[in-house]
Amino acid sequence: MRMRPAAARDLQTAGASALRFGLALNLVVIGRLKFEDYEVENIRPLITSSPPFSRLADMLGEQRLARLIGVSEIAIGSLIAAKSFAPRASALGSLAAAGMFTSTLSFLITTPEAWQERRGEPKLSLAGQFLLKDLVLLGASLFTAAESLRAASRP
Repeated sequence: MRMRPAAARDLQTAGASALRFGLALNLVVIGRLKFEDYEVENIRPLITSSPPFSRLADMLGEQRLARLIGVSEIAIGSLIAAKSFAPRASALGSLAAAGMFTSTLSFLITTPEAWQERRGEPKLSLAGQFLLKDLVLLGASLFTAAESLRAASRP
């Protein structure tokens, strides 16, 4: 398939904008859910199986920890969305998101409910499938970080 260079650039720009908007919106919406009791229940197996998060839950309580995670997600998503007027802050938000998604991917290792072990070789459960999407979000975070850093370095 042949495409004019200008059309390819336009497609890349549209894709980058959709990626940034989708990443920021996901973080803000999912962060907001951390203030709901049912979401505290949903993340309980992930938190209690993770050594660092289980210690934080013991110190803060599950509801406070969920709210702290929610505030962090909302702040990170807002920073990512701020690229047009604060590219350095947006890069910081994207790098923070990359760190966050790296930590949530660790739940694939620490959460027994992430795997269906009674089916021969281990296969991802619904919880594992949910966590696996964070690999794509990690890639989006790294992409938006690079894009923001390039924008910040322009005169």
